[in-house]
Amino acid sequence: MFGDYSDYRTWREAVWDKHSIREGFRLARAYDVDGLVGFAYGYTGEAGQWWTDNVRRVLEPGVAETWLGGHFELVSIGVTHAARHRGVGRGLMHVILEGLPHERLLLMTSSDPSDPARRLYASEGWHVLGPGIGAGTVIMGRRLERART
Repeated sequence: MFGDYSDYRTWREAVWDKHSIREGFRLARAYDVDGLVGFAYGYTGEAGQWWTDNVRRVLEPGVAETWLGGHFELVSIGVTHAARHRGVGRGLMHVILEGLPHERLLLMTSSDPSDPARRLYASEGWHVLGPGIGAGTVIMGRRLERART
């Protein structure tokens, strides 16, 4: 439940407390009549952050130079099992990305093209930039289109 962390408190101190104070932090939540059914969060990614620095090591140098630094990092979208296949994840992604000042968006997900999350991202215009951190993952990117004035 908490990744490589043994309990909620350890995870909160090691991950959440650091992420939630980063520049550009955003959190979206989805509820139904029974309570919370999903969430999404992200922030501005910069050099010196664990994820950005490790992605720089796995991407081709030109790709890393183009995409990393000042990007929006979509860290997580989570939806309860009971609420899946109802558009909750897509809705959360739309809310979290709405009005972002960032041009470049990045995330890491499964390398399996049939994975539901990977299919969601692809259907929303995200494309694979290269391998992810660890086996079975890829880095995906998307550029936000800006309205012309």
